[in-house]
Amino acid sequence: MKRLRDRFNERGAAAVEFALILPVLLLLVMGLIEFSRVFNIQISLSNAAREGARTMAIHDDPARARTAASAAAPSINPAIADGQITVSPGACTPDATVEVTIDYNVALMTGFFGATIPLTGTGVMLCGG
Repeated sequence: MKRLRDRFNERGAAAVEFALILPVLLLLVMGLIEFSRVFNIQISLSNAAREGARTMAIHDDPARARTAASAAAPSINPAIADGQITVSPGACTPDATVEVTIDYNVALMTGFFGATIPLTGTGVMLCGG
């Protein structure tokens, strides 16, 4: 009889424990989603900067390099603007390197970890092919 009484006294304990753990679990899940999204954007920025550096090294045209860099990351929303792309130096000389840098602010979905995070993608290529 004592076991039956103890069982009734523990009624609802699982619901209370779940209610205590739920905020921590949700914070972990949302953090994982935010991290995954930001990491994906970082990879896209690095690839876009590398494509811009490659175009600059081959064609020696900063405007064309900016266009290639922004076109290389179609999944980034909002799209990369020309003002966020830096090409240095402005002209390629043989056996020199060109560097394309993309500065981008990622707007976070949840706002738990701030409103935006600044990211930078950099690509370096040897001029002349």
